[in-house]
Amino acid sequence: MRTDPMDAPPRAAAASSRRAWLLLSALLLVLGLAFQGTRGLWSPDEGRFTGGAVQMLDSGHWLVPRYSPDQPNLSKPPVTYWAIAASVAAFGHNTWAVRLPCALAYLLTSLLVGLIAREWLGPRAWMAALVYGLALGPFLTANIVSTDVPLTLFETLAMLGYVRAEFAAGARRRTRWAMVMGLGFGLAFLTKGPPGLLPLLAAIPFSVRRHGWRGLARWATLPGLALFLLAGGGWYLAVMLREPGAVHDFLYREVYERIFTATQQRNPQWYGGFVVYLPFLLLGTLPWWPALVRAARALSAAGAWRAWWTQADPRLLLWLWLLLPLLVFFLARSRLPLYVLPLLVPLALLAAIELAARIDLARRRQQAALALWVLLLLLVKGGVALYAHSANDERALAARLQSVTAARPYAALMFVEDAQTAYQREQRTPWGLDLYLRRPVYAVAWGMSADRARLCGTLRTRGALLVVADAAIATPVRQALAACAGEVQPLGRQHGTELLWAVPAAAR
Repeated sequence: MRTDPMDAPPRAAAASSRRAWLLLSALLLVLGLAFQGTRGLWSPDEGRFTGGAVQMLDSGHWLVPRYSPDQPNLSKPPVTYWAIAASVAAFGHNTWAVRLPCALAYLLTSLLVGLIAREWLGPRAWMAALVYGLALGPFLTANIVSTDVPLTLFETLAMLGYVRAEFAAGARRRTRWAMVMGLGFGLAFLTKGPPGLLPLLAAIPFSVRRHGWRGLARWATLPGLALFLLAGGGWYLAVMLREPGAVHDFLYREVYERIFTATQQRNPQWYGGFVVYLPFLLLGTLPWWPALVRAARALSAAGAWRAWWTQADPRLLLWLWLLLPLLVFFLARSRLPLYVLPLLVPLALLAAIELAARIDLARRRQQAALALWVLLLLLVKGGVALYAHSANDERALAARLQSVTAARPYAALMFVEDAQTAYQREQRTPWGLDLYLRRPVYAVAWGMSADRARLCGTLRTRGALLVVADAAIATPVRQALAACAGEVQPLGRQHGTELLWAVPAAAR
């Protein structure tokens, strides 16, 4: 006989809901942890975040992320580095430990989506967590080292606080949830800076529609603001006082250049958003397309916007949460698919609202469909982990380097890139080798004269170096090393690079 928590007595419904949450949490934990350590780190992003985290562990300095001991990395705030470093410290120098924080963020985000849905779906709110957790986008990105996965977690936490504060009846309850909102936005800001605040574009007009401008006071409280400033602003202040170039990096490189210029060459064309974001949103919401099509039809129905605006319907909040940040992403000229990962949260909630009366997992047919999809997800993740090979696989590169350096000890790696800018140098260097080889990684952009001077300085500071130079500049690099080293030995060429073993004169 069919059983539905919504039709059961309150006590039975609560017990059924708890079982659903526990089973769902176990399922998502399995999905999140499966094959996490199978695939090696892929440059540039996974290597960069991992290298910075390992640098924190090796140096003991956790305030300023670094590419290498002599090179700060202020392109992103520190939360992702901190999470990876803590995981590696607890579970060892391995790829599984590096990816564990993203797997846990995927699990927690799914559960928070369900908690948001409690405001509208009651005991069946677990369905929203199911929709988000089994969507292709969140599932696959849990296996990618990125700021966008923890960013989605903290934005979702902030919006949970907002929804509860917005719909709460008592002032004390609103204040508590406003503090959760402030903490969530503070952590989001500490994860990726201003993009972490984009859900406010939906929260502000929705609150104003419900209560007028005074409605902002329901969640814009002093305790909430204090938590936001403490969690999100303290690190920025400390770094700006310590690093002279921090303000320029934060405001110019990470805000102005990304929004208004094509400097980073991340799909800056006028059509870039259509090429990058729409395919990700379409594929990332599989298998929930039918529910989202129904949600879109409801949106496009005559008078829908007016009715929702008049009634302050929750679907209005979810569509604002999706469309207004998406407009900002389209206008900005730096575009990558994972930027819109947080927008899968309102899409999951819209789909869950549509599915609330349609899903009944007591039906064998739906159970079979769910099991088949879970199996397919695991097959896709396992297939990618086992059989997808990238030219930028840092674990494979580490194995190749070890095979030619066994008899030649070295203290650090130096990559000399045929690059003209610091950005090119940062993108081309496999910083994550530090995880596998347990040696710091340095880099030089050969086209920058000031950067070239670091070659001899690093050699004198660190001792013997394994130098990996682009083949096109191998000859001048050998000459430069010979001028400042006691010994330089060629070790052969690999994949467009020349390997050199350099020892300073004092170390001979």
